[in-house]
Amino acid sequence: MKKILKPFLIILAGSVTLVSCRKKIDEAYLNPNAFTRVPVETLLPGIIGNMVGSSSAQGSAYGTANDGLYVGRYVQFWATNVTGNQFDMMGGATGGSDLLGSVWAMHYYGMGHNLGRMIDWALEEGKPEFAGVGYAIRAWSWLTLTNMYGEVILRQAFDPTRLTFDYDSQEDVYKEVRRLCHLAIHYLNNSTTSPQLQQGDAYFYNGDLNRWKRFCYSVLARSFNHLTNKSIYNPDSVIHYANLGINQVADNATAKFAGGGRVGEHNFYGPFRANVGALRQSRFIANLLTGLNPMFPGVFDPRTPYLIRENANGTYRGIRPNRGSDGLATAEQPQNFWGGSFASTAAPGSDSACRYIFRNTSPFPIITAAEVHFMKAEAFLRKGPAFAAQARQAYIDGINASFDMLINTPEYHNSVPASMRITPAARAAYLANPVVVPPVGQLTLSHIMLQKYIAMYGFGLVETWVDMRRYHYTDLDPVTGQQVYADFTPPSGADLFTDNNGKLVYRARPRYNSEYLYNIAALDAIGARALDYHTKEMWFSRP
Repeated sequence: MKKILKPFLIILAGSVTLVSCRKKIDEAYLNPNAFTRVPVETLLPGIIGNMVGSSSAQGSAYGTANDGLYVGRYVQFWATNVTGNQFDMMGGATGGSDLLGSVWAMHYYGMGHNLGRMIDWALEEGKPEFAGVGYAIRAWSWLTLTNMYGEVILRQAFDPTRLTFDYDSQEDVYKEVRRLCHLAIHYLNNSTTSPQLQQGDAYFYNGDLNRWKRFCYSVLARSFNHLTNKSIYNPDSVIHYANLGINQVADNATAKFAGGGRVGEHNFYGPFRANVGALRQSRFIANLLTGLNPMFPGVFDPRTPYLIRENANGTYRGIRPNRGSDGLATAEQPQNFWGGSFASTAAPGSDSACRYIFRNTSPFPIITAAEVHFMKAEAFLRKGPAFAAQARQAYIDGINASFDMLINTPEYHNSVPASMRITPAARAAYLANPVVVPPVGQLTLSHIMLQKYIAMYGFGLVETWVDMRRYHYTDLDPVTGQQVYADFTPPSGADLFTDNNGKLVYRARPRYNSEYLYNIAALDAIGARALDYHTKEMWFSRP
């Protein structure tokens, strides 16, 4: 990680008269690199904005949504409408590209010292509520960072005396995530909300400290849930923190947008920011929602028109990675996410035809109740047959929370044509179908992970990638003998990127424009200059 130093040096020679002159110059032209203290509530909106996709004079699009454009291809949320895209082929960033470096920049730059100063100043000023929120965000950011890149800079991060930085293990980062979560909860437990926090937190939790605590507990649940392949995995820890976490849709952690004239006031996937013009829904999600997936055969999911787009025939089809429209007649090709034609990549002038998270001011979820319930369902299932009823109930709760989020969020529900909206009868019939919700004792990992995939479609980018990597994309369900992610087909042969050497993608490389220009020795220590570094398996996914 590069530390940018911009010395500001004025050489003056001669008499005391010049000292007075210099003082006037300093007063008139403030040093742009000088330490400036500002109210902590003015720092928080920008810090929260980085969780999705920030915009600043020194660079824009730092956050999960920008990297999600490419991670979403890995997990087949979507693919490009033409062939030859290296990320459709599970390739990593190459050459001098900064693609897949946005989470890195989010953590070290966009939040970076701003977040550290907010915490420090809050403690100095007797505002522990800001410290609690700050530590909560830092914990979430560390977990998101390490799940993108593996080994990252932990101990030496934010040290202003260094020009190069050593990498630390993912295991150490997980320990730090948990430490920060508990530190955040400590400060939140010893705080009361304030008008200043409500001001700074207006577009996330509006200063609600209980919701921030549930956010912390949900991050903790994630950190334990990720370790299912390890001997240290403890399902009781997942269940414990999930029970304390986000369990109601009203508590969902979502970034919200004002929709003003500035770029950062809009959803990264809306037409105003024009970032998803080339993306089209995958065949995997279309089949999963419309009864063509072998786990839910013949079942049409009422959430379908909320999540994906229809075609000219009024049906739902998707594309395969690196195949463009191959195999689809023109009338079968899905609309783009803004409601335009399959071939169109231009953003419309308004979002009137857009739905779901693809509208300009649609909330962008960070952690949801549905995800937390599905984590709990998986943990109960792994505890064994004695907990089958609890697993099934958590599974049902997850599906219901997904429905509730879509129905109760006006930007999601109202944007769907009235004839396509979820009705109570359709929802009830879906949940009553034993293909979707089997009897006690017949629930499988495939049921849970595929429903979790649906519930997090479009926004659960890094977390869905964590899940797929935990199951190595094609691991088998011990009950069904089929893939946990039934019908998921990773690219292979000529459709798999040449630098992969026949392997699937497991990580992003560190951000090029800091690490690969200034931190070479540290990169060599972790093997990050290998062309296939992006295929190196993660610590969390290994035994």
